[in-house]
Amino acid sequence: MDIHQLRVFTSVFKNKSFSKASEELYLTQPTVSDHVKSLEEELNCKLFDRLGRTIIPTKEARALYSHAMEIIEKINNIKDFIGHLKKEVAGELIIGASTIPGTYLMAPIMAKFQKIYPSISFQILISDSQGIVEKISRHELLIGIVGARLANSQITYVPFIEDELIAVSSPALTKNRQLTLKELMKLPMVLREDGSGTRRETEKILEDRGVSLEDIKIAGIFGSTDAIKQAVKAGLGFSILSRLSVKDELKYGILKEIKLSDIQMNRKFYIVTHKKRTLPFAYNLFLEHLKA
Repeated sequence: MDIHQLRVFTSVFKNKSFSKASEELYLTQPTVSDHVKSLEEELNCKLFDRLGRTIIPTKEARALYSHAMEIIEKINNIKDFIGHLKKEVAGELIIGASTIPGTYLMAPIMAKFQKIYPSISFQILISDSQGIVEKISRHELLIGIVGARLANSQITYVPFIEDELIAVSSPALTKNRQLTLKELMKLPMVLREDGSGTRRETEKILEDRGVSLEDIKIAGIFGSTDAIKQAVKAGLGFSILSRLSVKDELKYGILKEIKLSDIQMNRKFYIVTHKKRTLPFAYNLFLEHLKA
């Protein structure tokens, strides 16, 4: 058993596919299959049941996966430690982020970090908050930044920065620039999809004020902030969005803010990590950079 076999195995396990694993690892599919077959022969067990194009991990594979990830992580940490001894911090950091921090916050944070460690590169994976938390739970990511605190006993949440949620509409939807929350809820509303941090925080704020989504006319539900903004620009309804995400639209009068006289809507972004994972050296440096 060697590290290459384990890397191939964990990729197949995560992707539930030999072809996707071959793409991820830049190997041919026969090479991926050979590594898995060799590992099965060495362990004297079957790791995947093949049902047509679908593969299903066996109980042995599920047991092996956590041990394999731990071994790979320790080897990576050794490499990081040796690199640190050589005064070199290099490599790629893969960071998960929900839509707002991924789109509007990460670039300047990355730029400042790269001025200190120019040999570090970044890959930012953007999903909704729920998707990022699930990826960290499944050990597919090491660090994420999300806009809602979700119930998950495996995850550590560290408050990052505060964000303001505001009500926005097209200039033509309503002439009023200030409303009460009750008055606002008489207008049609445009929402993000389930799993979005903005959606969860909006629901929480409304529920705290005794307002249910069932009492509101929902004009549309969209899977991205950009789609929401386009719908609001078209006059489909108002929406509650991060001020960060509509800064330019407000500046140029494409959208207008509807100020609420009886409520201010704030939420926190969180840095999320897995409670049982030890972060490699470069990731730890970036985590401290985020906290600072």
